[in-house]
Amino acid sequence: MGRLRQKGKAGAAKAYVTRSAAVKRLQCSLADFRRLCILKGIFPREPRNRKRANKGSSAPTNFYYAKDIAYLAHEPVLKKLREHKAFAKKLARALGRGEWSSAKSLEDNKPVYRLDHIIKERYPTFIDAVRDIDDALCMIFLFASLPSDSKVSPSLIENCARLAAEWQLYIMHTHALRKVFLSIKGVYYQAEVFDQTVTWLVPYQFTQNIPSDVDVRVMLTFLELYQTLLGFVFFKLYTDAGLVYPPPLDTKKDESAAGVGAFSLQEVQHTAGPEPASKAKTLDADGKRVSSKDVRQTIKSISATVVDDVDVDMPNVDSTSEEADEDFVAQPSRSNPQETAALPTLQALNSIPQSTSTKLFSPYTFWLSRETSRPIFEFLVRSYGGRIGWPATSGSGSPFEEDDESITHVIIDRPLVVKDNETEEERERRQRRKYVQPQWVVDCINAGKVLLEEPYAQGKTLPPHLSPFEDRAGAYDPTLGLGAQDVSMEDEEESEVEDVSEPEEDAEEEAARPEKAALKAAAAAEDAAALRAAELEAEAAGVDFGTFEKTAQKARKKAKSSETPAVDESEQDMNKMLMSNKQRKLFERMKHGEKKRAAERQNLEEKKRVIEKEKKRRAKS
Repeated sequence: MGRLRQKGKAGAAKAYVTRSAAVKRLQCSLADFRRLCILKGIFPREPRNRKRANKGSSAPTNFYYAKDIAYLAHEPVLKKLREHKAFAKKLARALGRGEWSSAKSLEDNKPVYRLDHIIKERYPTFIDAVRDIDDALCMIFLFASLPSDSKVSPSLIENCARLAAEWQLYIMHTHALRKVFLSIKGVYYQAEVFDQTVTWLVPYQFTQNIPSDVDVRVMLTFLELYQTLLGFVFFKLYTDAGLVYPPPLDTKKDESAAGVGAFSLQEVQHTAGPEPASKAKTLDADGKRVSSKDVRQTIKSISATVVDDVDVDMPNVDSTSEEADEDFVAQPSRSNPQETAALPTLQALNSIPQSTSTKLFSPYTFWLSRETSRPIFEFLVRSYGGRIGWPATSGSGSPFEEDDESITHVIIDRPLVVKDNETEEERERRQRRKYVQPQWVVDCINAGKVLLEEPYAQGKTLPPHLSPFEDRAGAYDPTLGLGAQDVSMEDEEESEVEDVSEPEEDAEEEAARPEKAALKAAAAAEDAAALRAAELEAEAAGVDFGTFEKTAQKARKKAKSSETPAVDESEQDMNKMLMSNKQRKLFERMKHGEKKRAAERQNLEEKKRVIEKEKKRRAKS
C-alpha cells in the first residue's frame, strides 16, 4: 500500500505560496518584499486551480512559486535590508537619548546594498543587457525631466540627466539612430546598437508633475535597478568605442544650460609599453596578428556580410557608494577598468564603414530658431552627421552664430511674416538659405533620404506625419491620393450634379448615348467574342480605345472581386472545421480585427473623398 497523500502537502498547494505566507517566511515587511521581487525579477503567478493552490480557500490573493520564495531567502540584499532595519532602530534610540556621537558613528557605518550581482544574474551576457534597456532608458529620461521635491531628490534627478546625456552622446558618436516619431506622449527614438533594436521615449520639455495616484516608491525601486544596469552597459559601450567613461563634464557649460554640449568625448590614450598577457589578440591560422585594416578589406570583399551576435560577459565591477536618501536606496554603480581588461572587445565591428544614410545631414549646416526645441533637434542632426547652431536664448555652446555663411537650412516653427524694412543683406541671406519646419528633419530620417523642402516650407500646411514603427500594409495611408475607382466615382457624381443643375446640355447627352451604350456593353461582356463585339461597337460610336480598355478592366476586376469572397468563405468554413476551439476563437478575433481596420480605413477614405470634392467645387467657383 502506497503512502497516503495529505491535503495541502503535494501538487498545487505545495508549488504555490500566497503573498502573506511568503512575507511571513522571509520575515520582512511588505514594502521590502515588493522591492526584492522587483530587483530579482519575480512576479505573481496564476495557478490553474486557485482553490487547490490556496488549500481549499477561495479568498482572492496573489500566488508565487515556492521555488522563487526559497530563492529569495538566500538573497544578500535581504540580509542588508534586515541590517538596515536594525540600524534604523539603533539610530532612533541614539537620537532619542541625545547620544550624538553614537548617532554620527551609526550614520557613518550605515549599511548599503549593491546590485552588481543581481545584474550579472539577470543578464549573463552583454547582448542580453542591451536587448533589455528599453524600459531603463524610458525611466531615466522620465526622471531627468521631473522637478525635485520631497519624493524625488535633486541628486537622483541629476544622475538620471547625466545617464541620459551619456546615452545621447554615444548614439551621436556612433550614428546609431534609425527612426524618430513625434507623438502626443513625447518623441519616440529607435537606435541599432550591436545589432539590437533599442526604442525609448523622451517626454517634451514641459513642466512635469508627479500624480498623486502614482506610487513613487515602486518607480524608485525600478530606477535604482535601471541606474546600475545602465552604468554597466554604458561602460562597456564606451570602452568598445575607445572612449573614456564617464565622459568629462564642463561645469561652466553645464551651469549655462549647454545640455549635451557640456560633456566632451575623449579617446582612451594607450601608453607605450609591453602588451599585457591578458589582452585579447586576433590571430589567423598561422598564428600571425591580424590588423583591423585586414579585417576591413576582408569585409569589403564579401558582398553580403552577416554579423552574428557576440555574447560578452558582463564586467565584474564595483559600484561607488554615495550618501543614501531618507529611503534606503542603492547607489548607481561605477565600473572598474582594471577588472574588465581581459574581456574581448568588439572594436573590429565598430570599424566597419557606416552607410550613407547615417551621414544624411553631413553636407548641411542647420540653424535653430528660438521657438524650436534645441535638445531634440541637436540630437537628431548630430546623429546624422550635420552641424547645428542655436541662439543664446536656447543655451550656450553654439559652434557658430546666426550670420554664418555656411548655414544651409533654418529650422523654424513660426508663421511667415514679410518684413518691410528688410535690408539687402538679410534678403540675400533668406534667398540663400532654406527655411523648413521641424517635421522635415524627422521625415528625412524616417525616409532615409533628403526630402524636398517645398512641402515643409515656413507657413505651409505640413503633410501627414506617420509612425515609422507601424506596419502600414493594408492600413489607411493619407499620403496617397484617391484610387482610380474613387476618382471615377467622383466624376460620375459630379456629372450627375451637373446634369441636374444644367438642363441645357440635353442635346449633348443625346449625342453621347451611343458612347455610353458601347461602354455598358464592354462592362457586360463575359467572353472574348462579346468583348470583341463591344469593341467594334465602341469604335463605331467613336469611343477612345484607352477609355474602352479601362472600362473593360474595371468590369473584370469587379466581377472577380464578387466571386472571390464566396470561394474564400467556403474554404474558411472548411478550415474552421479542422480547428480546435482555441484556434477557432483566435481566428475569429483576427477576422474581427481585420474587419474593424477595413471599416476604419473605408470611413477615413470616405472623409477624404468628401474633402477633395469640396476643394474641387471651391476651385471651380
